[in-house]
Amino acid sequence: MSEDIYLTQEGYEKLVNELEHLKTVKRRVLSKAIGEARAHGDISENAEYDAARDAQAHNEKQIVQLEDKLARVRILDKNIPKDEVLIGAKVKLMDMDTQEELEYTLVSELEADYNQGKISVSSPVGEGLLGHKENEIVQINIPAGSIKYKIIKISR
Repeated sequence: MSEDIYLTQEGYEKLVNELEHLKTVKRRVLSKAIGEARAHGDISENAEYDAARDAQAHNEKQIVQLEDKLARVRILDKNIPKDEVLIGAKVKLMDMDTQEELEYTLVSELEADYNQGKISVSSPVGEGLLGHKENEIVQINIPAGSIKYKIIKISR
């Protein structure tokens, strides 16, 4: 049995839009490419046709995978406690070594995007922050060693 996937509303909508794109736009493009390749003659020795069919099969596989994920999505409740670091929380931190302030939003692996400040709850930093409260100092082991953060603020 597959486990639930927890997403923010934004993450859910992103997956829905991606699925819609794959099912409409990309399917049409790939279908047209197959038709054009087929028009070049004998398909038994047509590399262009084979490549287009492979791309179509890959697209269909992505569609099935996204549909499976969407079937298991649970959208995060806005009523999650705001005084504890949990999935969906935006956390403002201070690096105790550099005094640099950082801000992360804890999300599922599907939504993680470090460039947007979204880190997975299963990453070393995400895991290390889970369950802690404002003003706590947390020491987290990461592959490069150890970091120490003070939790300045938790919001949703």
